[in-house]
Amino acid sequence: MTGNKILVSVILLAGGKSQRLGKPKLLLPFGDKTVIERSLNNVLASEADEIVVTIGSNAEEIAARIKEKTVKIAMNQHYFYGMGTSITAGLRLVNEKASAIVVALADQPAIDSNLINRLLQEFHAGNKGIVVPVWKGKRGHPVIFSSKYRAELLQLRGEVGGREIIARHHDDVLEIAVDSQSISLDIDTMEDYNRLIRNQPGYSL
Repeated sequence: MTGNKILVSVILLAGGKSQRLGKPKLLLPFGDKTVIERSLNNVLASEADEIVVTIGSNAEEIAARIKEKTVKIAMNQHYFYGMGTSITAGLRLVNEKASAIVVALADQPAIDSNLINRLLQEFHAGNKGIVVPVWKGKRGHPVIFSSKYRAELLQLRGEVGGREIIARHHDDVLEIAVDSQSISLDIDTMEDYNRLIRNQPGYSL
């Protein structure tokens, strides 16, 4: 954290249905924590100034896991309509003075604070309004948007998320090549979850 002036706000999306997995993926164990706790701890350890966690499905259980953390919690009553509604729900609690809005996924617990900080540094050092991490040519999360895109983010609906904004403003996008596949590894199935676990340092059968 960098003082009282809000510069960077992170919206951590934790309101998905876990429909394909069949159980609440954010409550699965990840090391000595749950997935949601690990993801949130990584963001808390970064240089972000403010964190808004958007919850929806399994809201009570997820809120109980993070209630002791210094975060704002946004309840998305329309989470079943997709990621766009979770972004807009979180954005309504973002400080109006934020210059950067980071959209991060709570089911990516392998993204550590160093990677987040690098993206933030590239955003502040560059002259582009959108920063996207890329691993072997594949884009992933978290994505950083300049506050000038706040109004467009508030218009998001459905499952598209911020992709349509990125496509619409492709000339304002800075791609940052990273050496971690974690940016494109989220948890949709048990196979995804098991793959993430196997890739963790110290994993053994």
